[in-house]
Amino acid sequence: MKPAKILHLHSTFNLGGKEARAVRLMNHFGSAADHVILSAQPDHLSAREAIDPQINVAFPKDAPSLAGKPSLKRYREFVTYFRQFDLILSYNWGSMDGVMARTLFSRVEGLPPLIHHEDGFNEDEHQKLNWKRNWFRKFGLGAAYKLVVPSENLEVIAREVWKQPEQKIQRIPNGIDVKRFEKKAQRGSLPGFVRRDGEVVVGTVAGLRAIKNLPRLVRACAAAGDNVRLVIVGEGPEKSRILEEAKRVGLDDRLLMPGFLADPARYIGLFDIFALSSDSEQFPISLIEAMAAGLPVAATDVGDIKSMVSQANQGFIKSVDDESKFFESLTTLAQHQQLREDLGQQNRAKAQAEYNENKMLSRYRLLYGLALGRANFGSAG
Repeated sequence: MKPAKILHLHSTFNLGGKEARAVRLMNHFGSAADHVILSAQPDHLSAREAIDPQINVAFPKDAPSLAGKPSLKRYREFVTYFRQFDLILSYNWGSMDGVMARTLFSRVEGLPPLIHHEDGFNEDEHQKLNWKRNWFRKFGLGAAYKLVVPSENLEVIAREVWKQPEQKIQRIPNGIDVKRFEKKAQRGSLPGFVRRDGEVVVGTVAGLRAIKNLPRLVRACAAAGDNVRLVIVGEGPEKSRILEEAKRVGLDDRLLMPGFLADPARYIGLFDIFALSSDSEQFPISLIEAMAAGLPVAATDVGDIKSMVSQANQGFIKSVDDESKFFESLTTLAQHQQLREDLGQQNRAKAQAEYNENKMLSRYRLLYGLALGRANFGSAG
């Protein structure tokens, strides 16, 4: 059987949670599919580095742009382009023009099915959803084959706010290869890092975007003690703001920002504490990776984070509106090694039991296979 031709519509293809999952699925399906990836930000493509070299994938320059004002002219261009594919996979708000085009021209013959994935919101919607975008999603998703969400919170929004029917929504929690994170972190895997005597290393893996509120994490580490060091792995537009905050609070000599690093399994175990200071999350893959590596977690209570960690760790997940409580959580973990080890062991056990990627991969394989009309899609990938 010929490989399925799959079109991916992304808001950005810089490596983050949704991109890491999409790449993992592409690698898993192997020769069963050929892929074309469009990004609304065509220069943001760092996730391509994680794609297996054997995967047939293209990043065309002459495809219709996902960026621009909605218009029938643009939508017709999408529809013409869609005809060459067997399946369309769209991701987040930045792909919604493609989704709307598929719905508006749903009666046109020869169009492939579309499965939309929603993983969360940007800075402009983390406090209150945009009513215009709610309306756009409600109507635009009308002809989608399925809507996939990873979290309970997004499942409720999809049903109650975007008014999608129960049978269209599929919640598939994110999963990882937990066994890879059980191995000892590799020396040299974190450029510029040499552990100092007596220090406690707080780490996070995140895109440097305002929604992640990393200056909050800088302030928390500065308040946690002079032996606390912060490592932020990721890249993005907020880097200068983070560095400025570190200098302001006297943490600049204890802050390491190595940029984007592929394969967190190689280095995440070098952290003593994993922290998330975001204003909005849903079901972060980086949190699962940290749990699988046996780390305790200090985080803001957004999305599904509190229900994701072990019960014992839930007391260290604090309201996003109370920065002082977040500081207290991080400080307590920094001061008590045995507590860190105990919570880390319980987080690892939960990750092993609930977040193994085998279940996630099989559910996506079944979903995409049904849409493609291929019962055994990707089974030999």
